[in-house]
Amino acid sequence: MKGLYFQQSSTNKEIAFVFQERENLPITEDHFVKLQVKACALSRINTKLLAEMKMEKDFFPVGREVAGIVLDVGTKVSFFQPNDEVVGILPLDSEDAGLCEVVRVHEHYLVHKPEKVPWAEAAGTVGDGVRAYTALHYLSHLTPGKSVLIMDGASALGTIAIQLALHRGAKVISTASSLEDKQCLEKLRPLLARVIDISNGKAHIAESCLEETGGLGVDIVLDAGVRLYSKEDTAAKLHPLPHKHDIITLLAVGGHWVTSEENLQLDPPDSHCLFLKGATVAFLNEEVWNLSSAQQGKYLCILKDVMEKLSAGVFRPRLDEPIPLYEAKVSMEVVQKNQGKKKQVVQF
Repeated sequence: MKGLYFQQSSTNKEIAFVFQERENLPITEDHFVKLQVKACALSRINTKLLAEMKMEKDFFPVGREVAGIVLDVGTKVSFFQPNDEVVGILPLDSEDAGLCEVVRVHEHYLVHKPEKVPWAEAAGTVGDGVRAYTALHYLSHLTPGKSVLIMDGASALGTIAIQLALHRGAKVISTASSLEDKQCLEKLRPLLARVIDISNGKAHIAESCLEETGGLGVDIVLDAGVRLYSKEDTAAKLHPLPHKHDIITLLAVGGHWVTSEENLQLDPPDSHCLFLKGATVAFLNEEVWNLSSAQQGKYLCILKDVMEKLSAGVFRPRLDEPIPLYEAKVSMEVVQKNQGKKKQVVQF
């Protein structure tokens, strides 16, 4: 069996993806199940996080969001039986690559897949579903009637987050960084309160949000990265990001800012403004669910609820056409560079 792995260069800047032959998996033991992978979604690998958690290896497995059929179960497995259709996310320290025909997974990382949900949709939704739930439910406590700004709403995560917020009865504003993204989001009107086109650099996010909320500000902001400095650079022009001051300005009293910017720097004036508003800043890292066994029950509830909403039609993921395994290497290189909006899924 072949599996896809990545190898990091000594400079820690370049990543090479390689296929490696794997030996047949040993007999399943204890709480592990042997899974025949039917689909695996591709997500960017956070090499910095792996280095900080001392998890660097010569070859690191690629592919974590998987859906498939249970082939065999360990002696202590209680949730699953052979031939069950399941979906889940492999842990960071998994020794098996999801981009492989057969993998071993601990039963506590899997839930049953609804029968009518296609393999590609299940694998392509579970990761972004967990991320959206973490941001909107557990970090910002979304309730009906709240106003929510979701940056880059046409992305794979943005699409799921918008649908979850609308389902919960929120007033949703989103941004588009290209004409294609704007056209994609306009299809959700009138469900979306406003689509802010930031592709030409002329639209002012803070002004637009304050205008839409009658000057009160937005209750919840889910960003897709922020600009820490005023100085423009080439990357900022290609991928326009809001300045951190814009986010703080448009936040409502008691608002929640959920950021994926791991190196966010707040100056004393920024902190003082947040203090006056009684606002909070939360960092979005969905990996925290697996760092404490006390959170395992909540995590499985999230996975199960994501699948139920997908089955009920609440979630409609933005997926690219499924690709075969032999194209995974090229596709993963594109995903690692953060190019492309649609979710890439490998189907076996």
